[in-house]
Amino acid sequence: MIHYKRSVMNRMLIAIALFATFCLQAQPGYQPSAENQEAREWFRDARFGLFIHWGVYSILGDGEWVMNNQNISVQNYEKLPGFFNPVAYDPEMWVKMAKDAGMKYITITSRHHDGFSMFDSDVTEYDIVDRTPYGKDVLKMLADACHREGIKLFFYYSLLDWRHPDYFPRGRTGKGIKGRPATGNWDDYIVFMKYQLTELLTNYGDIAGIWLDGHWDQVKWDGDKWGDVQVDWQYDELYPLIHQLQPGALIGNNHHLRPFEGEDFQMFERDLPGENTTGWGTASSDVGDLPFEMCETINGSWGFSLQDDSHKSPKKLIHALVRAAGHNSNLLLNVGPMPDGRIQPEHVESLAEVGRWMRKNGETIYGTHQGPVAPRDWGVSTQNGNRVFLHVLDWHEAGLLIQDIMEGVTSVRFFADGGPVEYKQTKLGLLLTLPGDKMDEVDTIIEIFFK
Repeated sequence: MIHYKRSVMNRMLIAIALFATFCLQAQPGYQPSAENQEAREWFRDARFGLFIHWGVYSILGDGEWVMNNQNISVQNYEKLPGFFNPVAYDPEMWVKMAKDAGMKYITITSRHHDGFSMFDSDVTEYDIVDRTPYGKDVLKMLADACHREGIKLFFYYSLLDWRHPDYFPRGRTGKGIKGRPATGNWDDYIVFMKYQLTELLTNYGDIAGIWLDGHWDQVKWDGDKWGDVQVDWQYDELYPLIHQLQPGALIGNNHHLRPFEGEDFQMFERDLPGENTTGWGTASSDVGDLPFEMCETINGSWGFSLQDDSHKSPKKLIHALVRAAGHNSNLLLNVGPMPDGRIQPEHVESLAEVGRWMRKNGETIYGTHQGPVAPRDWGVSTQNGNRVFLHVLDWHEAGLLIQDIMEGVTSVRFFADGGPVEYKQTKLGLLLTLPGDKMDEVDTIIEIFFK
């Protein structure tokens, strides 16, 4: 059963007030504010962020979908908060780790699909302050640390909820979870979300954005393709609410579709823009013109998974970051902290290694856009002004022909030491000579200057 801290009458008054705000201020046709446009530019230049999936599910060590995957009843799952006591949680360490890795922002789960809120919420007692022995607002602590260190903070917020009785009609997931009532009021659920989003955007200082997830839970499967959404998510009210509370906050929605009106960046889950290696990626025809962000895991899991040893090497992480930049995209790299609040030591060390690389080579990533050399299996290019950075990630021949560059080159050098690269402008393109002793095992960066 859901226990509210505020009466139903209070929630109705809140809903009425929100509705009145929309009637007075919401306008047809979203026009980003000056603050929002400035935030988009910052986001495009940032290129690297830390994703954090953390909740009571970490206790079971089987990822953030454990409630669904193990069909844990609502009654049994509600026992987990009583064991959640992250005494080793150190938000200052988290922020320092991200900053040292070269990351410019952090996105953390404020509420995931299990419905448990990792912040102090007035609209429910099912949150970290009221239901855990820890009893502290971890998001407030993290927000304060981020603000002190100049790291921007985004909040992940789940649209779907496997526990809330008013999340009805039920979606495609969570069907095996027992203890969910057979009825509910969708409009009341939307009010609940509006109230929580209002809390997140008023109680934690400047928030860089809201990262929504779960739209896909309400999309019908028509046998061989996705069909229509079976509910009204009321984005025409949710999005103006977010923008009115914090005009500079960016909205992204992990729906795997072309951006909806009111969104400010487009995200791609475990795929580069326009690719679909996962089966749920975004079709190339649905890639819009907003800033891009690709999210990926540091091992194989989003939430802490005790038996997941598929940790990506620093080299693989650097390649993911470089390839994202070469596709005009940020990389949002995820870690899943352990139940006590610590981040796995091997992940801390890998991020430190990425940070060492970024301190040497960040100039070729931050503030760049996709260069004139289209992404290839061997690498990508980034560009800033008249400088193109060719990132050669996997090439073992003495010569490399760049057919995308036909003219205008004034000089070519190795970025690492400034040494010249022998080149020749041919009818087929720019031919580079790459001595084996000059090649870097992680990323050979070649700087090409144009007129």
